[in-house]
Amino acid sequence: MRIVAGDFGGRRLSAVPGMATRPTTDKVKEALFNIIGPYFNGGMSLDLYGGSGGLSIEGVSRGIEHAILVDRAYPAIKTIKDNIGVTKHPEKFTVLKMDSRKALTVLAKQEKKFDLVYLDPPYAKQQIVKDMTRMAELSLLNEDALIVAETNQEANLPETIDSFNFIKRQSYGITVLNFYRFERG
Repeated sequence: MRIVAGDFGGRRLSAVPGMATRPTTDKVKEALFNIIGPYFNGGMSLDLYGGSGGLSIEGVSRGIEHAILVDRAYPAIKTIKDNIGVTKHPEKFTVLKMDSRKALTVLAKQEKKFDLVYLDPPYAKQQIVKDMTRMAELSLLNEDALIVAETNQEANLPETIDSFNFIKRQSYGITVLNFYRFERG
């Protein structure tokens, strides 16, 4: 695993030990960023299921100003922090060890607003529609915020979700990327 492009491009990242976390492959990561725009001019991102932190680190490498990463598992948090160390810019990241529901509540109390959100939960515990709806209810999203949801083939996310416009669905083997844009109703 590596950072594909941007300020930190080419640097190696570690995967979370064990089989509980499946990192987004470099191929899928590169395709994802080619779809959403290869580079950013600031903004804030949220990764609600941080895993190794690879998606957020890639986003910051490509111009996201600050990334918040959430995971509830200690091995993932340790890996995220180690991988952030590779960037030599820890000030661009905030890491929260808690479950996704609690994190959304905490972030709403802090009045955070996001421009880009990655949702890549464990496939068996997929609650992406609930997460998206909750983010809209808690006013955590800026107008036109982009949501990228990574699922497996069985997930079949709906194209119609309140406050979100479906943009595109792209398959890469067993991995499916779903793209939505937030619009206040």
